[in-house]
Amino acid sequence: MILHLIRLIRPKQWIKNFFVFAPLLFSRHIFHLDYLIPSIAAFIIFSLASSAVYIINDIMDVESDRVHPKKKYRPLASGELSVKQAMVFLVILVAVIIGTLVFQRPIFAFVIILYLITNLIYSFKVKSIVLLDVFFISFGFMLRVLGGAAAIGVTVSSWMILTTIFISLFLAISKRRSELSQMLNKENIDKQRKVLKDYSVEFADQINTIAAAGTIISYALYTVSERTVATFGTEKLIYTTPFVIYGIFRYMYLMHQKNLGESPTSIVTKDIPIIIDVFSWFIFSLIIIYRANIPYIQQIVDKLYP
Repeated sequence: MILHLIRLIRPKQWIKNFFVFAPLLFSRHIFHLDYLIPSIAAFIIFSLASSAVYIINDIMDVESDRVHPKKKYRPLASGELSVKQAMVFLVILVAVIIGTLVFQRPIFAFVIILYLITNLIYSFKVKSIVLLDVFFISFGFMLRVLGGAAAIGVTVSSWMILTTIFISLFLAISKRRSELSQMLNKENIDKQRKVLKDYSVEFADQINTIAAAGTIISYALYTVSERTVATFGTEKLIYTTPFVIYGIFRYMYLMHQKNLGESPTSIVTKDIPIIIDVFSWFIFSLIIIYRANIPYIQQIVDKLYP
């Protein structure tokens, strides 16, 4: 039963909550324990909150999941757990979340509550409304970034918020597009995910191209904005943009040529080129942002980017 409960909370999906660490990285406090520990706590709380949302979704969608080729193996849809057991576990999880929020900054607690409310609205109504469904998903990612900033008491750039909005829209629309392309029986579309009947592969491709372009442009403008240059004392963060471009292009390649994309988590954790790209982006960003705080890094940066 414990294994079934672990599957119910989907720990593999917690990778999405790494957006919480973006403010930590770009605030130049990643090596300060006074900031690192609250960020880790924020990540854990967001992970618990997202798991609570997954349980609610599985309870609500148990019947539709049973006709889905992949979701039918989830603990509730397969009958490995009962709805009553899931609800009891949900209550315990929410109690733990409330208990942890007592020790957090009030503004962070507000963000978590807003995240839960937003997802409840999504689960009960918005997930069946075309376009609004992906915007609510995007808002959830934006709350992760804002929550990460609230947890350590820093502000985030407007360009960072825009980048988060665009990349989360890109991932959400990619998921819808892949769900449509992989659906074998179009007649069961209402039973599997009602909102898909209002989408088409062609429409998803069009708005996904816009979201991809928005992600790249917003990130590039963030790296050279006055605030960024003033904060980091350099314009060299622009050299991390090719990693973002490659990541977007690689994701689109996997979606269009390999018919993947239904599970962004699987792509990010299993595709070796994307893993290398993300790791390289992180290392280069770390070097450029923290060059003055790491021995010999300043000399290396000056040689790489004269």
